[in-house]
This record gives sequence, C-alpha cells and structure tokens, in this order.
Amino acid sequence: MDKRLEQQIIFLENAGWASSKIELLAADASFRSYHRVKLNDRLAVLMDAPPPEEDIRPFVKIGKYLSQLGFSAPRIYAEDERRGFLLLEDLGDNTYTRVFATVGDEEMLYELAIDTLIQLHELSSTTTVPADTAPYDLSRLMTEVALIADWYLPTIGISLSGDARSSFDTVWQSAFTQVADKQETLVLRDYHVDNLMWLSHRTDTARCGLLDFQDALVGARAYDLMSLIEDARRDVPTARADKLIKRYLDACDDIDEQTLRQDIAILGAGRHAKVIGIFTRLAERDGKSQYLDHIQRVWGLLENSLQHPALADVQDWFDTHVPKDQRIIPSIKTE
Repeated sequence: MDKRLEQQIIFLENAGWASSKIELLAADASFRSYHRVKLNDRLAVLMDAPPPEEDIRPFVKIGKYLSQLGFSAPRIYAEDERRGFLLLEDLGDNTYTRVFATVGDEEMLYELAIDTLIQLHELSSTTTVPADTAPYDLSRLMTEVALIADWYLPTIGISLSGDARSSFDTVWQSAFTQVADKQETLVLRDYHVDNLMWLSHRTDTARCGLLDFQDALVGARAYDLMSLIEDARRDVPTARADKLIKRYLDACDDIDEQTLRQDIAILGAGRHAKVIGIFTRLAERDGKSQYLDHIQRVWGLLENSLQHPALADVQDWFDTHVPKDQRIIPSIKTE
C-alpha cells in the first residue's frame, strides 16, 4: 500500500472514521489534494497537504478566524499538523463554477460574493486579525511579480540583460509603492468562482462558502475584489465588473472610486504577471500543462491593467522587452 494512503487511513481511524470510503475530489495547483470521505450517511473532506511542501497551520488559523466572524469556512473535525492532514466539513459540490455551468443565477451569486467581501472587510478591519498574519508588503509583491521574468520569459526565448532586469524591478517597485503600505483588511488572495460555494440552505453571506484561504495576508481591500472580477480562468464582462465595483462602492461610502480603481489596476497587473509565471512553472516543473490554456486570457487582463496611467512605466517596459507578438502560450513539452 502507498505510504501516504496508509497515513490517510490511520488519520481517519484516529478521527473516528475507520472503514470509511475515500474518493478523490480534486487536486489543485499546489501539492494539496482533497478527498471525499464517506462513512454510512456521514460525509467529510480529507485535505492531504504533505509536509514539507505544505503546512496546514495557516488554513487552520484563518479558517477558525473566518468561522468566528460568521463566514462559511469549513469546520475542522480533526487535524494532524505533523503529517499534514485535515478532516473538514463537506460543503457539497456546488462551487460557483458548477452552478454557472447549470445556468445558475450568475448575477445573484456574484452580488453575494461582493456582499461577502464587504462584510469581511468591515469585520476584519475592526476585529483582530490573527497576530502572525503577514502583510502583503512590497517585498512579497516583488517576489510574486518576478515569476513572469523567472519562468515565463525564458520559455519564449527572452533572456533579460542585467539592465533590463534592473529596470523591471524599478518600474514595478514604483507602481507597488502606491499599494504596498495599505494594511486595510484580511486578503484571502484566491477569491474567485472556483473557490466559492453556493450554500442555498444558509442565510445572508453565509450562503457563500469559502474554500481557499490558507495564503491569506493583511493588505489592500482592492485585491480580492480584483481577483473576483479579473478571473484567470473565466471571462467576466466589463459591464458586470463595473456593476460589482459600484455595488462595493455604494456599501463603502468612505472609499474614493478613483483610488479603488487605481489599486485594482496595480494589484491586478501584479497578480496577472505572477499568474503567467505560475502557470508556466506548473507546466514546466510539475507537468500540469492544462494551466497553459489560460495564459492568453491572463495576458489580456495584464494588458488591460497596464493601460492605467499609474502603470505607464510598466507598460513601456513590456512594450520594449516583451512585444505583443511575443505574448504567447509557451511551447512546453510535458511527459
């Protein structure tokens, strides 16, 4: 028997789920995998997050915090920090993505996601976010944006000179200084339809289930809003995005629209550059070539962000070093 499977079985036995059936639910872009566990009429989800690549402690910490605030993060039934296992509440199969595919009410669900963000931002700015939650600071933003230079550009045959790489850092640092000090709220970081659940039996914002928050930081409130409306895997029409921004602004009358839209552009540009790098790395290093299918969309999102005046120097850098005809899906052979 596979050693990891054996460890799963022992963990479940210790948690009171001996002889349960284990079915793979999903694997994601990290080393984590998720399994549905069935025991008679009981259901749960087993998160398998193998150390040292993964650490379940941030998920536990943020999950408990969100639950305390009344949000629908999965309850934790059992945990094994050393081996990297969690037994979680099963929130079902109705991710936003699946509901949309069955002609669900997209407008209502997107509005619910915005209302959930509004409430999260209100509560996490007036309550104590877990003390050791790291800031979304300049250093972290720069580390993330470097992924496009370190992983994507080499695969399309672009080798940056020392001066070009130095100017890359300079233009991004200048842009990020406008958002890096905004420690406004808890930022979940992957707030998009693949990670949101429709829980129709619950009420108010608890109807929006939250799945992915282990990488949460404290940063600018614009980030998760941007992540929702500028989705790497799904086209969100501009009219819908504008309507959602307006809904957010109407509920938060202390926010200047021009500043919010600028923050969305800067943080969006950084995220999209990061994602292009990550999707390339997933294909080249991990053999997960399916992520390459989204790169053209993400380039479109990045180009749109770069049109904001606050990113003029970043746009000039890309126009000089990565002309539009080279903004392509890289050709990566995977076995």
